[in-house]
Amino acid sequence: MTTAYWCVLIAALLPYVWVLAAKIAPDFDNAAPRAYLAKLTGWRQRAVWAQLNAFEALPAFAAAVIIAQQLGASQGRIDLLALAFIGFRLAHGLAYIGDWATLRSLLWTGGMGCVIGLFVSAA
Repeated sequence: MTTAYWCVLIAALLPYVWVLAAKIAPDFDNAAPRAYLAKLTGWRQRAVWAQLNAFEALPAFAAAVIIAQQLGASQGRIDLLALAFIGFRLAHGLAYIGDWATLRSLLWTGGMGCVIGLFVSAA
């Protein structure tokens, strides 16, 4: 399996890292987790939002990696862009939780640039 495919797996698991951060609290109610998450505030609420954004970014990234590989783009370029995407998305989640809105938006843009780069590589 290529590095880029491993990155797809990492991207698929990343949302759970952010929501786990939100759930690790003494008052977490596993009997009603959605109700618990809906009433969060502060950094825990932003961790939930980071989870949702990570899920939103996943389909385009996975499609871009698969399409680039299927159409024979340079494997080194695919792997580099996939690794960069993961780096941007990790930093994006941390910026989201840290409430650094401008940085978060710049990191989101970097991640989407990687997705676009994957599609362009396949062209």
